[in-house]
Parts: sequence; C-alpha cells; structure tokens
Amino acid sequence: MANIKSAKKRILVNRTKAERNKAIRSKVKTSIKKVDAAIAAKDSEAASVALKNAISELDKAQRKGVYHANTVSRKISRLSIAVNKLA
Repeated sequence: MANIKSAKKRILVNRTKAERNKAIRSKVKTSIKKVDAAIAAKDSEAASVALKNAISELDKAQRKGVYHANTVSRKISRLSIAVNKLA
C-alpha cells in the first residue's frame, strides 16, 4: 500500500473507474451476445431489435471512453452485416 496521500487516492479512484468500465464492457458484451443468439436462431425481427440495442450500448461505451471509436465502428459494422444477411 502506498504511503503518500495522493497515491492512496489514485488507488481508490482507479479501482472505482475500473469497476465502472468493467460494468460497461459487460453490458456491451451481453448486448452483442443477444444479437448473435438471434442471428443463430435465424430470427431477423429479434436480431434487428437486438442490433439497435447493441448499437446504443456501444455508442454509450465509446462516449464514456471505454472503447476506442474505431473499435466501436468495427463492431457495429460487423453486427450490421450479419443481421442484414438474414433479411
């Protein structure tokens, strides 16, 4: 454990931010899995609804700085292509 007061604070702040980022990443992964499950079930209606939700979660994660903009763009593109193949 650090002895300097500012170092102790950094440890606490970093822990809080890591928990927040982990929760956001978990939400994103869950929404992507829902899209993949709908695609696997060949349910285009459910897939498009899940895609809309996944895009929203990815955009929120990017705005909060959890994911890089290019990573989000790539994930959205790949999901969209997969859903559009069902139609």
